[in-house]
Amino acid sequence: MVYDILLTGDDMEKFNYKKKYGQNFLNDNNIVDKIVNSIEASSDDLIIEIGPGSGALTKKLKNYKSHIIAFELDKETERFLSKLEDDKTQIVFNDFLEADVESYINETNFSKLHVIGNIPYYITTPIIKKVINLNIDVSEVVLMVQKEVADRLSAKPGSKNFGSLTVFIGSMYDVFKITDVSKKCFIPEPKVDSSVIKLIPNNKYQIENREKFELFLKNAFKYKRKTIKNNLDNYDLNKVQQVLSKYNLSTSNRAEEVPIDVFVDLYNNL
Repeated sequence: MVYDILLTGDDMEKFNYKKKYGQNFLNDNNIVDKIVNSIEASSDDLIIEIGPGSGALTKKLKNYKSHIIAFELDKETERFLSKLEDDKTQIVFNDFLEADVESYINETNFSKLHVIGNIPYYITTPIIKKVINLNIDVSEVVLMVQKEVADRLSAKPGSKNFGSLTVFIGSMYDVFKITDVSKKCFIPEPKVDSSVIKLIPNNKYQIENREKFELFLKNAFKYKRKTIKNNLDNYDLNKVQQVLSKYNLSTSNRAEEVPIDVFVDLYNNL
């Protein structure tokens, strides 16, 4: 898990880094500033922060004077975070994935909702899905993720990184890469580089059942080197071809060559 912690001196030496959380603490003020400056929040808004760590990011987010609810799994960080609590900032020591996030949100009066955080790389997708499934409109989502995941989420049709996750997320959000983050910006240094991405709801497409849509996409991308005809052989290929032909595509194309809007059209016609 990567937290936005800026620790120095004795704090850095004394902190008990926990391997089970995959803790690699961000130690670069410039990156923290880029994350904070990438959102547009006001005093009437609510910010949900995932993984506040020692509160380096939280401190700067407080400058927006927004309501902040920060979910932190590691109780040891309480010595840093408890100092930041006030009538507009609440620290919840609970796993974001396990917490009843909506109940906390519903207790707050706000105008716009922002989600921001440095999230555990091994559960990036579940966290994004939890945000997606919140029964509350989210204005923007800013996350630090593994660079490989950021490249997949922001990939264009025809590129090697374009896959089912690209289409699934892209059918709901416009994805922007804010900045790449070198592994040297963390202590201890992780094995991979990171990126900060921003997701903004696009409201472009009507998709009736997103779980079925996700399954459809996984089938379409099941075998990377095979064509749509091979991967979607359990679907009505005549209908598939009819839709694809509108876009000068065919079942002989590979899934990575099919744009997001075409996949939505395909799904809605099957």
